[in-house]
Amino acid sequence: MNVSTYYREKRILITGGLGFLGSNLAHKLVSFGANVTIIDNLDPLYGGNLYNVGSVRDKLKVIIGDIQDESLITPLLVDCDIVFHFAAQVSYIDSLNIPFRDLDLNARATLSILEIIRKHNLQTKIVFSSSRMVIGKSNNRIVDESVPTNPLSLYAIHKLTSEKYLLMYHSDFGIPVIIFRITNPYGVRQQLKHNKYSLVGWFIRMAMENKTITIFGDGKQLRDYIYVEDIIEAFLLSTANPKSNGEIINLGSGYSSEFGEMVKNIIRIVGSGEIKYVDWPANYERIETGNFQVDISKLKSLTDWAPSFTLEQGIRQTYEYYKLKLSHYI
Repeated sequence: MNVSTYYREKRILITGGLGFLGSNLAHKLVSFGANVTIIDNLDPLYGGNLYNVGSVRDKLKVIIGDIQDESLITPLLVDCDIVFHFAAQVSYIDSLNIPFRDLDLNARATLSILEIIRKHNLQTKIVFSSSRMVIGKSNNRIVDESVPTNPLSLYAIHKLTSEKYLLMYHSDFGIPVIIFRITNPYGVRQQLKHNKYSLVGWFIRMAMENKTITIFGDGKQLRDYIYVEDIIEAFLLSTANPKSNGEIINLGSGYSSEFGEMVKNIIRIVGSGEIKYVDWPANYERIETGNFQVDISKLKSLTDWAPSFTLEQGIRQTYEYYKLKLSHYI
């Protein structure tokens, strides 16, 4: 299948579409000739940024509003072929302090979207961005989609709740759904206002400002970092393949790096900044998942997808972007 042909003239809604994943996806879909609508509430904490779609603003529709407003979201879903549901509360650390807001954004909103689709348009496909955090501690296993879930934060519990809603509505009502468990995403068009959104991006900003980057513990915990262009390619290929319907799919690079090595890469590429090692704060240690290595063979078998960017290449691409545009993201 020609992927660009599949998306041409498709009616597509992206929730949280002015944020990191949504805006990068929007650029690609617009280039394919899709009819793209974005809804975003521009909450400053979560990364929505009109600058992210500035160069394609005249080729898509942007609605500033809350996806929990049913009178606003219902007509958008009724007139839609695919909804990429990315709107979320993004900080697993913050979720304990805002439990009901996290519930609303990361679970209730998904259920609301599903109910509207059930009542009005059962053919609408939902693509959902979940998280590796639903697994909890991997206990040094290489994680495939069959590994039992044991989330350690409210954020992860609510993401898993959305997964369960989606799978039930797929099973009971035939709504086509795809769930991506994304590992550690990073790349261009992420906000860099604080360290709760993307540590890779935040550390690039700190290095650019020649600041000290703090590493908890010895920095040897393994993480699978995946660059945004690879994520978008996986979204597009999987969504176009009907064999992906009803599936949970791991989305990572398939290669895990030590956390400390990621930071060292940033400092070397940026050419400034330094590292300081400190003990784990108690509020982080409770929900630290330990090493994480992911099996992406299911994604590869469904799509023939493979990552195009190494961690070093992705960091370099991200740095080059923010060298020119940092003022729009801080």
